[in-house]
Amino acid sequence: MKKRIVYTDEPSGKLRIIKDFLPPPEVLAHSPVRVKVTIALSKSSVDYFKKVAQKYHTPYQTIMRRLIDAYAAGHPLP
Repeated sequence: MKKRIVYTDEPSGKLRIIKDFLPPPEVLAHSPVRVKVTIALSKSSVDYFKKVAQKYHTPYQTIMRRLIDAYAAGHPLP
């Protein structure tokens, strides 16, 4: 059996309550609505995204989707 660690000599100082900064559960539970599309891309573009995705152990479609989402968010329509 492991010996239990008891922390007794740490400074506690004055405690303060911080504002709740986490999103509410209903925001976390729902993902954005997705629409399936068909698109023809160059082989070199798809190969690039596949290589990046392999490096980060994620599907290449996710990286492409996030790139498009970031572009759209950064360029709002007037």
